[in-house]
Amino acid sequence: MVRGKVQMKRIENATSRQVTFSKRRNGLLKKAYELSVLCDAEVALIIFSPKGRLNEFSSSNMQRIIERYRERANDAQTNNLEMEQYTQQLKLEAANMAKSIELLEASQRKLLGQGLVSCSVQELQETANQLERSLRNIRMRKEQVFKEQIDQLKEKERLLLEDNARLSEKCGENGGKSAANQIEVGACSHSESSEVETQLFIGLPDMRCSNSWQQTS
Repeated sequence: MVRGKVQMKRIENATSRQVTFSKRRNGLLKKAYELSVLCDAEVALIIFSPKGRLNEFSSSNMQRIIERYRERANDAQTNNLEMEQYTQQLKLEAANMAKSIELLEASQRKLLGQGLVSCSVQELQETANQLERSLRNIRMRKEQVFKEQIDQLKEKERLLLEDNARLSEKCGENGGKSAANQIEVGACSHSESSEVETQLFIGLPDMRCSNSWQQTS
């Protein structure tokens, strides 16, 4: 015989309702006991019948389990409260940030010359003053950058002049040594030629000329 599916609604017949309660209560108590034994779990079960009769099961001390439950419930409630407060804070910060972004975008549009139709004279004057301050800051920054670049170029020029002076001094020393060497070589050549040309000859002039002609021929 196939068991039909039980509809999940209140049983109107009192006798049938009491029988069903007794059967399911016993089955629930049995499952609680099995869960505590098989899984080494701490289980507490409290059931009140339709007439107010108490039925309970506890794998250990019922009062200790209830205190433990209250502590965990309070901790969970506190955590939930803190989480809710933190969520509200994040929502408030997000709303403030969105408002700030909207104001910045509106100010940027005004600085670009957009959306000026709905602006009052005071708002237009504030925008003009802000533009003047921005231009003044830009000019000051521009002058500072130019000054820094000029200082850097002057420093490079100074280094190049120092390098040029060192190279000129080094080239001057090498040139002086070369000139001295050339003077010494010229003096030696002159002395050798003088020695060749001033040879001693003893005899008549005719004999000297004939000897010179024989040597050349």
